Order: sequence, then structure tokens, then C-alpha cells
Amino acid sequence: MNVVLGLYNGLIGTIVPFLFVLLVVVFFHELGHFLVARWCGVKVKAFSIGFGPELFGFNDSKGTRWRLAAIPLGGYVKFVDDLNPASAPTGETPVQLAPEDEAGRFQTKSIGRRAAIVAAGPIANFLLAIAIFTVFFMAYGKMVFPPEVGAVMPDSAAAEAGFQPGDQIVSIDGSKIRIFEDIQRVVSTSANETLTFGIERNGRSITLQAAPQWQELDDGFGNKMRIGLLGIKPVEDSAQLERFDLFSAVGEATFRCYDIMSRSLGYIANVVRGIEKPDQLGGPIRVAQISGEVATLGFAALVNLAAVLSVSIGLINLFPIPLLDGGHLMFYALEALRGRPLSERAQGLGFQIGLAIVLAMMLFATWNDIARGINIG
Repeated sequence: MNVVLGLYNGLIGTIVPFLFVLLVVVFFHELGHFLVARWCGVKVKAFSIGFGPELFGFNDSKGTRWRLAAIPLGGYVKFVDDLNPASAPTGETPVQLAPEDEAGRFQTKSIGRRAAIVAAGPIANFLLAIAIFTVFFMAYGKMVFPPEVGAVMPDSAAAEAGFQPGDQIVSIDGSKIRIFEDIQRVVSTSANETLTFGIERNGRSITLQAAPQWQELDDGFGNKMRIGLLGIKPVEDSAQLERFDLFSAVGEATFRCYDIMSRSLGYIANVVRGIEKPDQLGGPIRVAQISGEVATLGFAALVNLAAVLSVSIGLINLFPIPLLDGGHLMFYALEALRGRPLSERAQGLGFQIGLAIVLAMMLFATWNDIARGINIG
């Protein structure tokens, strides 16, 4: 009985936070498409959170069916002339519309309006993340350490390069360093790459070169991650609380989003180059596990995770893969260059390839989850 209750509580503690995070991110993504579509005069037939059978729904005054579906792994906005939720060509006869709905067709809008509607989803994800991070920075501020070396770890890249306690790190590869976090951000994604550090030591400027070393760390929840480490620590008890007004909080939040995207793209680039292993890629099971773990830290931590995931979802959707928003934008760019759209056959083939790529990515990410031995109970 205790085992059953433990499993039940474990599943609830994982699934509920996962659904909260995912539904918030998906809702704002689709809301971006929806609002810009309405603004551009496109009639929206359905706004769905999830796929499959409808669990709950209602019609608004403009005829849009708002629905919550049984499979909550995504969502879609379906326009009045769409033959499927992905707005992909199918070779079927175009939808016959009532005369009053003709002006609301998506496919007859200008390239600019179609592109704006498609891009609005990822942009909404970025704006959601910026809004959340802004509130956090204004409410809690941010603990920062000065970029001073407090300790050098033995047998580390820093020790080999000649770093000493008291060194002030003022630049890395010519980029200015303001706080210790700036050092960590650069070093963590630069394993085995030689970096040039500008140092202030005893009133004089010197230059040191070091290549951060790969190291596998525990994230605090028993999960492993590989990052680059230099082997230095900040000065103990030197942390200061940095406060933000609205303007500076928005700037810091925007940079936080940029940093998440930069790290993600850097990791993918390193995987392609063979520098990184692709085992850090995770799927829905991984997201569910992380959501449950973060939920134990409190609601604020879970909302922060939603912001991070929102950036990731927005970025992924901009990849130029047919079926994703980025694939649609790629087709519109080609249409603008050619002066006419690609043939329906070419677009259909592109969407089939895109579907295969997306499914392969999902299967690979899920396999990674299983290979890690993730236990969501």
C-alpha cells in the first residue's frame, strides 16, 4: 500500500508541475499566433491546447472554438482555410468557405502578414520569458560576485595557466567581464578551447591563456551534466545583492534570454562538430522529471523553469525545418525571392521531410531519457 501511495504521489508530483509548465508555454505560443492572426484579418477556426479528443471547449463571439484536448504535448491555431492543424498542403481541394469568411483566409494574405502570424508564436515565447525574468529581477534582485579570484583549484586549467588568488579578471578574448557569472558563462561552453584572459594583478595588467577542462557535475537532483571548468572560485562572502529598476530589469531579462539561446545553439553546434556528445538532449520525460524536481523548490522556481522552457520552445520553433514555424518562414522567404510560392508538391515533400526530422528528434530525445534511466515516479 505504501509503495502504491509513494508511486502515486511521485507521479502527481511530477505530472502536475510538468503540465503546468508545458501548458503555460504552449498557451502563450499559440496566443501569439492567434492575436496577430486576428489583427491581420484572418479568421481563426480553432485554438487548441493539446491534440486529440476534446476534453473541454467553448465558442467565442467570433466563431473560434477554444478547446483543451486529451494529449497535452503541444497545441495549434487552425485558420478557417486550413486543411490540417499544421497549415501544410495536402493536395486536397481547397476548403470551400461561406462568402462572409472569404476575407478571413490565411493563404491569401500577403507574405508579410503570413510571416508575422507565424513568427508571432516564438516571439510570444520570448516575450513571456522576458516578462517573467523581469518580475523576478525586480522582486528579488540578483546575487553577484565580483570577478576576483578567491581560490585556485589544484591540478586545474587555472593552476596550470598561472592564476593566483586576488587576480581581477577584466576580460576574456577581448570581451569585458563585469561579474563572476560572466566568467562562468564563457568558460562553461568553452571546454578545450584556449581562452585569453585579461588580468589585473597588483596594479598591473597581464595576460593569461587557459583551456577550460571538461567535467561532469551533479545538478543537485542526481542528474549529470558536462561543462567546461577553469578551476577558480570567487572570494568567499563577497557576494552583493544587485537591485534592478524596470528598465534595467528588462535589459537583464532580455540578456538572460539571449544567453539561454546562445548556450543552446553553442551546444548544438558542438554536437555537430563532434566536440560535444548529444546525450544532453532531453524529451518530454526529461522535462517532466525536471519540472517535478524544480517544483520541490517552490512555485517561483517552477515559474522560472517555465520561462527557460519558453525560450527553448521559441528557439526550436524557429529552426528552418518544415512543419515548424521556422520552416514556414523559410518557405515565405523563398516565395519572396522567387516572386511566387513553391509548388504544392515541393511544399508537401518539404513537410513530409520536416515531419520525419521532428519525429526522429523526438525519438532520439526520448531514447536519451530512457538511456539515463529516468524514473518519473
